[in-house]
Amino acid sequence: MPVTVIVGGQFGSEGKGKVAHFFAKEMGASVAIRVGGPNSGHTVISDNGPIIFKQLPTAAILPDVQCVLPAGSYLSPAILFEEMQLANLAPSRLTIDPNAVVITNDNLTEERNSNLGTAIGSTQSGTGAAVSARINRLGNVKLARDDESLKPFVRPVTPFLRERLNKNERIIVEGTQGFGLSVLHTRDYPFATSRDTTAAGFVAEAGLSPLDVDDIILVIRTFPIRVAGNSGPLPNEFSWEELTSDSGSELPIIEYTSVTKNMRRVARFDPEIVRQAILYNRPTRIVLNHLDYLDIRNTAFRNYTPEALSLLRYFEEEIGCHIAYAGLGPDHLISIQDCMKLA
Repeated sequence: MPVTVIVGGQFGSEGKGKVAHFFAKEMGASVAIRVGGPNSGHTVISDNGPIIFKQLPTAAILPDVQCVLPAGSYLSPAILFEEMQLANLAPSRLTIDPNAVVITNDNLTEERNSNLGTAIGSTQSGTGAAVSARINRLGNVKLARDDESLKPFVRPVTPFLRERLNKNERIIVEGTQGFGLSVLHTRDYPFATSRDTTAAGFVAEAGLSPLDVDDIILVIRTFPIRVAGNSGPLPNEFSWEELTSDSGSELPIIEYTSVTKNMRRVARFDPEIVRQAILYNRPTRIVLNHLDYLDIRNTAFRNYTPEALSLLRYFEEEIGCHIAYAGLGPDHLISIQDCMKLA
């Protein structure tokens, strides 16, 4: 059962892409799975700089990792082929399940003509409309098996994954968005995405059994965000200017959504949403990103500050779980144990 699932513990943008790449490399994964659609971007730092993936798993930049887009994927072929070029991904390293759904122009038009953008802050990528069309079962869904451009990559995913699991090879499932956006479990419905965003939901989308999973990594951040606009409740919301001032940074700290490029909303740490994410996902490990935002002196682990350690322990007490790893920048992750040795 060597399957690791990466799941977000807040409202997205927790750094799942970086974490998935890190653990795929550290654990020697042979397969990386990306679920969901192009309505969320995952950033990874390559040798040539940052890359934002909306379709491929971030482990695509690692050599010899087989990339899988399972039945629970929603695909924009144009975006996918562009990302394959960015990752220098050979066609032989990509497998797409025949039942993955292709986002059509009709899906895009339907979503952009809806009021979802203003009503709930939707990124309007067409993913939600494609999910809705699949559920409606009216015969207007385009599957990957019916798309000529995707045919070189299409074959049933689950037999391939079972073959790898039988050889005891590690598989990474890279989940998208965050627990607080689950259409099934969020307390803030209808401010949700169109899918379930728990580890269990990702495993189902991947075509795997819950019994295959031995590792669930919950990724959280020191200052949770939501996308711009009317995107739902965000307890303890404050401004990027206040965050910058509190961190001690001389340069402004501001984040923009990787898909829409609009300025994200930001808030101080809220333990309740993380406690809920832990309750539903039962993680084996927790990663805390953006420790550098607490104190700019943490931008390198060699400058790990006692104040940051104190806040980290406070977070652990509030969420009732141990934090195993900390991220101190966009390309940095270190175990807390190792971090303490270097402090």
